[in-house]
Amino acid sequence: MTSSRLVAPELTTIEVHGHTREAFLLRATLAAGATYGALSATPFITQALAQKGGDVEILNFALTLEYLESTFYTMAVKDVKGLSEDEKKLAERLRDDEDAHVDALTDTIKTLDGKPVKKPTFDFGGAFGSRAAFLKVANALEDTGVSAYNGAAPNIKSIDVLAAAGGIVQIEARHAALIRLTRNKPPAPRAFDKASEQAEVLNAVKPFIKS
Repeated sequence: MTSSRLVAPELTTIEVHGHTREAFLLRATLAAGATYGALSATPFITQALAQKGGDVEILNFALTLEYLESTFYTMAVKDVKGLSEDEKKLAERLRDDEDAHVDALTDTIKTLDGKPVKKPTFDFGGAFGSRAAFLKVANALEDTGVSAYNGAAPNIKSIDVLAAAGGIVQIEARHAALIRLTRNKPPAPRAFDKASEQAEVLNAVKPFIKS
């Protein structure tokens, strides 16, 4: 599949190095977002997490995603040139929010007597080469985060964990809207998130998944 047929090709440049199930699922999530758009990965995530359950596993997947976003903004603040003062402050605020999400998820997993997954290593390709590249990848990542939480929610058993996840996904959606506004894009381009068929998404991501 060539990049010209991808909806969000910038997601294919992000490499997740790790051999945990969570890292594998994150790679597949990014591939689904690249193929059908970042907000269309929800059905893939729902099916993948339903196959092997448990709130701790779902939280560890969310933690892996937050590691990705936290690392992305930490590097962006240092490496991206050409950001305005307001844009740099926005990147710093988003970094701090993602760091807080990492801490909250880690504490929740421990409260459930689980073991927080180790942080993978990431390669963001050319995401920091320019202001435009950074904002485009940030937009795709935030949309993917919203899709990931929406996909995980139906499989969460604990009401308290579901409430915590709901609190995070609302912030991810606001992040996405802020990034869109910074790019002079509509903050909420659709009244409802588009969802592709599960089988369609699963077939599409197979070529991108590396074990």
